[in-house]
Amino acid sequence: MALPTFSAHVPSRSRVLAGQLARQREQEVRWRQQWELHAQYFREQSVRSQRQAAWSSRHSYQQSMSAYHKQRVKEEKKASLEQRRNRLRAMLQEEQTRLEAELREVVPDRSTLASQLVQKTNELRTAREERRKKLAQELLREHWKKNNPELREVAKFKLLMKKCQTSYLHVTVDEVIKWPQESCDHPVESALHKDHVVGQWQEQISDKTRQEVAQQEEKKRFENEYERTRKEALERMKQAEEKRKEEEHERAEELRKQMEELKLREKEATRLKKEQEALLIKQWELEKIEEERREAEERRKKSEMGHFLIRQYRAQLKRRAQRVQEELEADRKILAALLEGEQEDRRMETERRERAIADAAWMKHVIEEQLQLEREREAEFEILHREEAQHVWEKREAQWEKERKARERLMKEVNWFQIIIKLFMCVTKTKKQLSCLLLGKVLTGRQQQLELKMQNNRKAQEESLRRREKLIQELELERELRRQETEQEEGRKTARMQEINAQVEQQRQEQWEEQCRREQQEEEDREALRIQEEELRLEMQRMAKKGYQEKIHSRPRSAWT
Repeated sequence: MALPTFSAHVPSRSRVLAGQLARQREQEVRWRQQWELHAQYFREQSVRSQRQAAWSSRHSYQQSMSAYHKQRVKEEKKASLEQRRNRLRAMLQEEQTRLEAELREVVPDRSTLASQLVQKTNELRTAREERRKKLAQELLREHWKKNNPELREVAKFKLLMKKCQTSYLHVTVDEVIKWPQESCDHPVESALHKDHVVGQWQEQISDKTRQEVAQQEEKKRFENEYERTRKEALERMKQAEEKRKEEEHERAEELRKQMEELKLREKEATRLKKEQEALLIKQWELEKIEEERREAEERRKKSEMGHFLIRQYRAQLKRRAQRVQEELEADRKILAALLEGEQEDRRMETERRERAIADAAWMKHVIEEQLQLEREREAEFEILHREEAQHVWEKREAQWEKERKARERLMKEVNWFQIIIKLFMCVTKTKKQLSCLLLGKVLTGRQQQLELKMQNNRKAQEESLRRREKLIQELELERELRRQETEQEEGRKTARMQEINAQVEQQRQEQWEEQCRREQQEEEDREALRIQEEELRLEMQRMAKKGYQEKIHSRPRSAWT
């Protein structure tokens, strides 16, 4: 007897149960992880609270304070030790200095001995020079006394008076008054001496006048030279100033051109930036359109594939249900025939017949239940086919992605005519698919154009930015050069003014020194004349008080023959 045929497909309850078990395991894993996190958090908080309690306890405070006091005592001891060391070092240095001084006093060293010898030599030399100066002054005084005409006349007058007194000569007052002119010297010699003295005075006056004229001429020449140098310097400064102004004008014109170019570059950069923003907006719109087209295409393909799978799966399930129903119907017919045969043999084997009837009835009931179950499954296939289709759909997803990428590569590498030819050679598509491909190619071409424009825009922006940076660097360099030149020009002006002022000050100083020197020389001459007159007066007074003293001449010795 035929047994009922069961479906080979795994029922959906097992998959649901497996999913529930997996979710339950995941939930347990999450709970376990959460529990571990909470436990770790509580452990950390417990350790932190223990540490905080230990740190804030009285014992920790006492330990910290004791450590602080120990550290402070240690630092104080170290400071006091350093102070004692410094005092001891100062005492040792002072004692060493004192001992060295005592040693130098007791036993002078070679340098001290040499300095003492040099000092003694200098003292001896100074004493010898003083004696020589004193002797020279005495000799000069004697020479002056002998050669001074006034003193000589006074001495001769005293000699005459002495002779008059000793020889009882009668000399009149007129003779005494005329005596200086009629002294023992010859009158011609006196006149010559007088002429010589007057000539010397005139020569001195002429020399002094010539010196003053030469000094005036030298001063005038120096002033003229200074004025000429000043005019030349002013002319050079004027020419340099004009040249600098011309250079500044040229630089200002160049800077103005550079500033205009910089403004144009900035305007161009602004325009390129706006153009880039517009291109980005267009690119975004194209990408959005491309994405929408791709999503629509994917949805269409998925819908078509889903419908295809659903129809295929539904037809397969229907065929399977019909086949099962046919098998069940055949079994039912066989059982009905057996039941009829058993009714004919009812009389022959009562017990067997009753058992067969019961078995047939039971099998009929089971087959009817199986048939009803298959009919219910057929009714449920409209719901079950979605889960089966989902399983198939997941398998086809990777293949769809590969086909899409290959299609995009194909669209980028070849033109759309070759794409159409290849697509017609590979597979026949519908008009809707061809229109989608053409639209995709157009969008791709537009995207490539936008990318090319954006690339050119970026290059232009980079070039503009590079040019602007170069212009800014040139402007900074020009500004720095102008600042340096201005500083150098100011330095040159300052140096020139300082040099001129120094020359003027030097000239004034020289004139002042020359005037001081002349005044000092005149003062020295007046002082020397005053001293000489004072010495002459004192000497005349001394000679008048002393009177005439006849000189004792030694007897001339005769040479031995």
